[in-house]
Amino acid sequence: MNFTATLIGAVLGMWITHNLLGAIVGGALGFMFDASRQQQRRRTPAQGGYIAPLFALIGAVAKADGRVSEAEIAIAERLMARMGLDQDDRRTAIDAFNQGKQPEFDATAVIDELRHWVGHRRDHAFPVIDVVIETVLAEGNPSPEKMALLRQLAFALRVSDMELMALMAMKGYAWNAGAGGRAHGGRANGGGYVPPQRNTQGPDPYAILGIQRDADDRAIKRAYRKLISEHHPDRLGDLPEDMRRRAESRASEINAAYERIKAERGFT
Repeated sequence: MNFTATLIGAVLGMWITHNLLGAIVGGALGFMFDASRQQQRRRTPAQGGYIAPLFALIGAVAKADGRVSEAEIAIAERLMARMGLDQDDRRTAIDAFNQGKQPEFDATAVIDELRHWVGHRRDHAFPVIDVVIETVLAEGNPSPEKMALLRQLAFALRVSDMELMALMAMKGYAWNAGAGGRAHGGRANGGGYVPPQRNTQGPDPYAILGIQRDADDRAIKRAYRKLISEHHPDRLGDLPEDMRRRAESRASEINAAYERIKAERGFT
């Protein structure tokens, strides 16, 4: 850690007050600045911010079942186009994707980079996971290896299995996280893997809100308010435009699910 501001603060404090207490106060203020700057530096991944670790993880997910399909490559290319990457960022994304699909690649480091980039912003965590889900579901029902990486990411970003199930429901897939055993740090624990299944009747509004069908009206309203506050686009700040659009889409899905439940139950 760099203590430049700490030293400057101590010197200024001594110069202004001409006593040791002033030096201590000035040094303490400088230390707070140094600590804040160090924390910010740790949160910012190298090599193009979130772009390199995100596309490396997408490459790792695509390769997790042993081969990278044309559908998975197409999703990565569409994502680059939607993000409006310039020539340099596009090269960064391509190089990272190719690195991620190497057999010896360990996704743990890039997941940690994404965790630092997200910080404590849960509203940033969901768009990142949403991007990765696209690759996980590129070929339909995903392999256990792909789901293990997705759950590892969700675990790192402090997103629960229930919340991950809701995100999958928004994609039209039903998934029971407990069916194949728990995961610790994203790695499968136990057998009996049951992949997410496409819901032929469309997204389940109860799954989208993360509630059981026998929940009472008050619990439904509470779940809706919590979700819409976390996914509302107005809270996203400087989130990249593609991820902002994803948040807007999720907010629409949450509103639509809530309206369906209200219509079925007849409450306002």
